[in-house]
Amino acid sequence: MSTRTSTRPATSGTTHQEPVGPPARFTDLLAAEWIKLWSLRSIPWFFLISAVTIIAVNANGARASRSEWSSWTVEQQAYYARVGALFDAFTRPGASLVLLAMGAVGAIAILSEQTTGLLRTTFAAAPARREVIASKVLVIAGVAAGFGVSVVAVSFWLDEAILAGKYGGVPIGHPGALRLVTASALLAPVGALIGLGLGAVIRHSVTTMVTLFTLIFILPLFIHDNTYWGAVITNTLPLSAWFRLLMPAKLIGTPYPSTIGGAWTVYALWTAVAVLVAMATVPKRDQ
Repeated sequence: MSTRTSTRPATSGTTHQEPVGPPARFTDLLAAEWIKLWSLRSIPWFFLISAVTIIAVNANGARASRSEWSSWTVEQQAYYARVGALFDAFTRPGASLVLLAMGAVGAIAILSEQTTGLLRTTFAAAPARREVIASKVLVIAGVAAGFGVSVVAVSFWLDEAILAGKYGGVPIGHPGALRLVTASALLAPVGALIGLGLGAVIRHSVTTMVTLFTLIFILPLFIHDNTYWGAVITNTLPLSAWFRLLMPAKLIGTPYPSTIGGAWTVYALWTAVAVLVAMATVPKRDQ
């Protein structure tokens, strides 16, 4: 590979040859973002503790249902074997924790550079700012997706093993099981990119986490889907979209139901908006 040089006047009037390396490739940017993420000391422990907590929460749901099995009527047992066991494979509290944990990872990935001034150094070393942010998006989304797949797979097979036999455990081929697994796994990268987008705009750790917590836990408590506009807002929340994907294709008794396609669209829109916000906001700032 040839070495380019730049010529500039020296103080003595002579020319000074300064070697200039080739521009960073996109794979180099990906490697740099990977190193920066895992160089944060708390990240490996955070992933481990989050995974254990989420799996334990889901397993506890299956354990509780198994312990109550003998007190149910035959009709209740039949309903649980048809629907309830699938819900226990990955519970709503587990999904909420996935969103919160991965949202925190996405926020930390950008806030750790903004608050320490490392972002200025990064842009000085790699002036192609949008490519830098694109590489960060891909690394965060990829790591979160790997986390989601691992946690969901372990939770599903562990919970259904707890429920195996007469307690109503279901296989992956059970109607709706594959959709549940896919929706739960994808919730992780969606949450991570939401956190990244919020961190890019807010640029303050505490405020970002409070906003994320409000979006996941507080907002659904105050908005109900029994009115039209309440249903519109509720159906556009990521956790509500995840829960819709667990339900049958057609809902009965819900005044303003969403659809399976609508729920997948919510996933896509939150992801796209978060990425566009990060790409549009961060390159204009040095810290």
